[in-house]
Amino acid sequence: LVEKFWVVSTITDTNCLHSFGFYLTTMASHIARRAITSLRLAAPRQALAPAFAPRFAPAAVSIGASRQYLTVVKYSRDDVMAKLDAFHAEVFATNWADYLNLVYNVPFWEVEYEKLSSIVQPYLHEEEVGKKFGEVQELLDVMYQCEDIRDHLNELAELCTRASGFMGTGYAAEEKVDNLDEHAKVCAEAYEALLAKHPDFKPKIEQTVGHGLAILRQKHKFKFGSMHRYFF
Repeated sequence: LVEKFWVVSTITDTNCLHSFGFYLTTMASHIARRAITSLRLAAPRQALAPAFAPRFAPAAVSIGASRQYLTVVKYSRDDVMAKLDAFHAEVFATNWADYLNLVYNVPFWEVEYEKLSSIVQPYLHEEEVGKKFGEVQELLDVMYQCEDIRDHLNELAELCTRASGFMGTGYAAEEKVDNLDEHAKVCAEAYEALLAKHPDFKPKIEQTVGHGLAILRQKHKFKFGSMHRYFF
């Protein structure tokens, strides 16, 4: 019995020593980690250099700088001709005398024309493509001129209406345009010049400038070349 008791006591003491040693090792490791963490937090931080340098530095973009337009889309000759035909037909078929229609559509036409000017360059040396693009350019030139003259005629007609007062009674009438004859003469000369320079666009010129002169002639009598075309 004494021998068995001694063996059990020895085993128990040995286990206690091992447990106590493991405890001391764990506490020492924990204290060391806390000390290292405290030192790291107390040390000033420094910016780390990048592991690799970028191959391409980003370009500085200034506010208000123009943006470059690059495209890799390729159009065949048939595609370019189809786009030119469609654009010419759309602009030519529009009522140029309707100022609101032009206000809505002209900004989009200008963007489309800029795009056409870019994609037509590879085929511009060809006679057919060059001729069609020239027609598109002439179309826009005539449209801008007709639009400007018609707007001026509309403003003159509006001033004539206001000068006659409320419903033509003279009540609350505004000032009359003193040199209305000069304005009408200049517009009539511009009308004749457009017909002589662009005979292929006679219907569109009559639709805008000719009709505008006829409306103005209802309010102020003057003469121009096609005044009897409109029956007054």
